[in-house]
Parts: sequence; structure tokens; C-alpha cells
Amino acid sequence: MSTPVPFLLGLADDALVTAQRLGWWISRAPELEEDVALANIGLDQLGQARGLYAVVAELEGAGRTEDDLAYLRGPAEFRNVLLVERPQEDFAVCVVRMLLLAAWQVEVYAALAAREGPARGVAAKAVKEVAYHLDHAAQWVLRLGDGTPLSHERTRAALEAEWPHLPELLEPDATAPVDPATLREAVLGRVLPVLEQATLTVPPLPAAPPTGGRAGHHTEHLTDLLAQMQQVARAHPGATW
Repeated sequence: MSTPVPFLLGLADDALVTAQRLGWWISRAPELEEDVALANIGLDQLGQARGLYAVVAELEGAGRTEDDLAYLRGPAEFRNVLLVERPQEDFAVCVVRMLLLAAWQVEVYAALAAREGPARGVAAKAVKEVAYHLDHAAQWVLRLGDGTPLSHERTRAALEAEWPHLPELLEPDATAPVDPATLREAVLGRVLPVLEQATLTVPPLPAAPPTGGRAGHHTEHLTDLLAQMQQVARAHPGATW
């Protein structure tokens, strides 16, 4: 019998790494309200990661905790997609990435919440949160894409950088509680109308889209991110705060 652990661990890692990347924007967003909004979205993602790690730890039955899963695994043990681990220090990249990820998360969490399973409760709460993330990202993509020539160009460039990573989210996984490949049309149905309204042209996909994150094959960006995120926990093993 297949286990949902690898799939749920991937979802959790996506959320944790996203939360860490969004934390970079605090004090750097284009307006004060956006500082608060991105911080809150990051906290939502962190909460989703914690909930999923708790489920994974229980299913494993190996005595690991949420903190062990977050802080005591190396890059090769993480199962997040490559989309989320790269720096996003351009605001257009931030919101385009959020649009793609949230459109996918909405569909995944809705599917998990609709069926019996160990992650049903986490998913039912998460789907409401990521629906807001999706709307927030869509509003910014519309504002920037259909804005000034400069904002349009930067958003176009962001889409070209992020779009090649979408296929990894939709790779088939027949062993998962929800096969991501079955969500393709629903995800595109959420994303494409936003891009069209924002006067953005969908770029062609490369012949071989980037992949490997679900198998633990990551870029140096994840190594750097984890080194920063995990340094205190690794320096003081077993500490409580």
C-alpha cells in the first residue's frame, strides 16, 4: 500500500521554504501595507508546514518532531519544488511566483480536504488561506502587468523566469493521495485568465523544464537558505525556548 508521507512532506517543504523566502520582504516591500501582507502570507505558509510536518511525523512513527523535520534535514532530504527555493528579490517575481504556487495549492488542498485522510484537517484550513494568497497575487499581477511600461516589462520578465518551473508542480504521481497531473486544467484555469487580463503573454516552456526537487535534487539556493534557517537549531541541539 502506498503511503502519503512523501507527497505530504513535499507540500510541507514547499510551504516552509516559501515562508522563509517571504520573510525576506519584511521592511523591503513597495509599501508598508505590503510588508504586513507578505509577513502574514508567510505565517500562513509556516502554519501549513507545521501542520503537515506533524501529520508526517505521526505517520512515520519514528519519533521525529516538526522541528526535526524543519531543522535537522539537509538539502538532499528536502522535497520542495525548485520554484520556491530560488531568491525572489524582485517584487514582480514574488507576486508571479505566488500566483503560480497559490493556484496549485488551492487545488491540492481542496482535493485533500474533500476526502478522508490524515491531512484532511490541515488542508481544510489551508485552502481558505491560499485562496487569499491567490487573490492577493492576482491583484498585484494585474496592477503591474497592465500598469506602466516599466512595471509591465518587469512582470513579463518575472513570468518568463517563473513559468518554466510550473510543470514540476504538475508532474504525475500515481502514489500520491492527489495526483498533481489531474490538477493541470484547474490550475491553468486559475492562472491564464489573470495573465490575459494583465496583458501578459504566456511564454513557451523549455523542452526540458527544470525538475528534481521532489527527488531531493536542488540548487545551491536551497543549501544557502537552509544554512541560514537552521543555524541556531543546529548550534544548540535539543534546546527549548
